[in-house]
Order: sequence, then C-alpha cells, then structure tokens
Amino acid sequence: MKRPLFAFLVLAVAPVFAASKPHVVGLGAVKRVPYSVQGDPAGAAADEKELRVRPLIVDGKLKEWTTGESHDVTDRTFAVRRALRLNDALPTEKTEHWVWQRGPWLLVDRVSGHITAVKLPEYDPAVSRVVWFRDYAAYCGLTASGKQLYAVVAQVAARKPVLAKKLGAWDLADHPDPACAPAAWQRDPLRITFQPTGGAQVSFDLVGASAVLVEDGEAGGEDSQ
Repeated sequence: MKRPLFAFLVLAVAPVFAASKPHVVGLGAVKRVPYSVQGDPAGAAADEKELRVRPLIVDGKLKEWTTGESHDVTDRTFAVRRALRLNDALPTEKTEHWVWQRGPWLLVDRVSGHITAVKLPEYDPAVSRVVWFRDYAAYCGLTASGKQLYAVVAQVAARKPVLAKKLGAWDLADHPDPACAPAAWQRDPLRITFQPTGGAQVSFDLVGASAVLVEDGEAGGEDSQ
C-alpha cells in the first residue's frame, strides 16, 4: 500500500522544525561571593572583599558564572565576562578550597545558544579594563614579556587587533594601579582615547573599520568553552 504524498512530506519536514527550536538564554539573579587578592592575585583590587556574580542560563541550565555588566554587540549577541570558581587546595590538603577569579570574556548568541570565548590580544587581567563599543574592545594590554604597555583595540572575530600602539615601558615590580583610566570612545569620527596613569593622553582614529562578526545562522545546538 502506497503512503499518501502529504504524509510523506510531513514526516520529511518534521525533523527540520524540531531542529529549529528556539533557545532561552539569559542572566540570572546577582549573587555575592567572597573575593580577595589572595584568591585572584591578578584580577582583584587590594580592598575588594566580595564579587558580584550572575549565572548564565541556557534552556534552564546553568552554563557559566559571569561578573560585571554585559554588552550587547548586536540585537542577538552579547559579551559578558566569565567568573571562574577555582580549586585552590594544595596537594597536601584533603579538602577542596574554592576561590573565585575573574575570567575571560564570553560571546553569547541568544538565538543558537552558542557560548564562545573572546580572544583579546595582549590582554592581561592585572592591567586590562575593557571598554566596549559596537564589536570593539578597547583596553591597555601587556606584551608577552610583560615589559611593554600597549593601547589595544580588538574586534570580535578578527584575527588581528585593529589598533596596537606602544604606550611605554612597564615594570612589574613597580607599576601604578590602575595602569590606565577607562578608554573613551567617540563615534564621529570613530576615535579612541587612552590615558595611562602618570602618562600623556593619546587618541587614535579608526578609519575604514566595520563589523566583522558573522553570527551563526543555525538555531540548533549549544557550545560552551
């Protein structure tokens, strides 16, 4: 007996609709946790006693802990900083000792549910305070040797920084805190201004720069890094 053509089409198309089920992505309520420079030497200020963290929830499941304000890159994608819960117990200690640390930035897609780490060149948690504008992240960074302070503008999904200019030498043993004031953006013309502590203010125009973020067109699946 032949199966009706309509029934065959329904069976063939049904998996497509199942794969396009929308995801529910959001940040939960703020939770205050103990935090200090002892647990996070590179990320905590000397007088910090607690950290405000929020869960990143996808389809009702906790995927990551986050801290700080989120930034909408597009109408479907936002960036937020990860908060890490690290086991600080020594090999000789029998019980676990958990501490909180500020982690890397994450890019979250509200439609697909994908979570990916944002790779920021020359980023150092001890000196880098990211200021977002569109899909750009501006901050002071350190070279791999830790001896040079740079003004950096990174662009989400771009392999190389849009801007990387030396601001001066950096001495790990004797350095100001913070290393720089928060970078200041200007829209027209597109300009970024850096103010290193104890140094001269410097501005740069970003010419011909446009968004390079390619958002995932598929709405199925999740990826957490």
